[in-house]
Amino acid sequence: MPKTSARLLSLLSLLQARRDWPGALLAERLDVSPRTVRRDVDRLRELGYPVVAVKGPDGGYRLDAGAELPPLLFDDEQAVALAVALRIATTTGGIGEAAARALNTVRQVMPARLRHRIDTVQVTAVEQRDTRLDNGVLMALSAAVHAREVLRFDYPPASPLTASGDGAARLPWRRAQPHHLVTWSGRWYLVAWDLDREDWRIFRADRITPRTPTGPRFSPREVPGGDVAAFVAGRFRGATGPGGWPCRGEVILALPAAVVSRYTHGEVIEELGPDRCRLVMGSWSWHGLAVAVGGLHADVEVVGPAELKDAFADLARRYTRAASGERLPPNEH
Repeated sequence: MPKTSARLLSLLSLLQARRDWPGALLAERLDVSPRTVRRDVDRLRELGYPVVAVKGPDGGYRLDAGAELPPLLFDDEQAVALAVALRIATTTGGIGEAAARALNTVRQVMPARLRHRIDTVQVTAVEQRDTRLDNGVLMALSAAVHAREVLRFDYPPASPLTASGDGAARLPWRRAQPHHLVTWSGRWYLVAWDLDREDWRIFRADRITPRTPTGPRFSPREVPGGDVAAFVAGRFRGATGPGGWPCRGEVILALPAAVVSRYTHGEVIEELGPDRCRLVMGSWSWHGLAVAVGGLHADVEVVGPAELKDAFADLARRYTRAASGERLPPNEH
């Protein structure tokens, strides 16, 4: 590589490493004169890198944001980290396709030694959800979170059973203070303080249609417990405290683990064979847990506890009576 080209790459790497560089310090690091640094900065500008001069006693340079994205320079570890992050993102709802294209672009310009390293990283989405999340929505939610602006948005009901009487689904618009965007099990969610319900809510991002303009700015509240990840995990697992769900049970199902994972959310699933798996899940009640397991339409062996077995027995009696056509006793009131 010509000496000038190598020096340009070294200069670019230094400019990317910190915000401001005094000209004299750059000259010292590159072992050249300040005049050579000025010429090299001009060459970088011609290549499209927005290097701006910094005023001050020492003078200096800064790599600024530009209108277009110029070529970037990464060291080996940065390049591998970027590629691994993109590979993981390909399994994430909403940006998976764009991440796959970006990964392909990055991989093509990598030297062979780095391509080999990232090709050994294979990520499998055990539960792939079809979210149809528009990137514009994701960016709008991110902007509202960053600016701390009240978000107004339409949020349709999760089920057509909640539609209005004329058959058209209601689209109640909401007002919320957005705090964090999170991912859980392949979906994007917005953690926000609902202004009308005066409570914390977790909204599915793929069901949000932002309204413009956004509302006034707000002072952020602290998420319960102070830990966003723990708060979201607790909500999805029904946690009202450290113990999580009040009722947790273990069963063995005559179904492959891959099939069960499509219909459960955040549960523990252990593969026991090609057509058997162990499932540990929770619910607000033992009957509710038994109903949820029964909804998987598979033969079930209850490992425990006894309360779950009793719930299955009680439901079996009720369902047997219903299947026989037996009528309910008359209402005595």
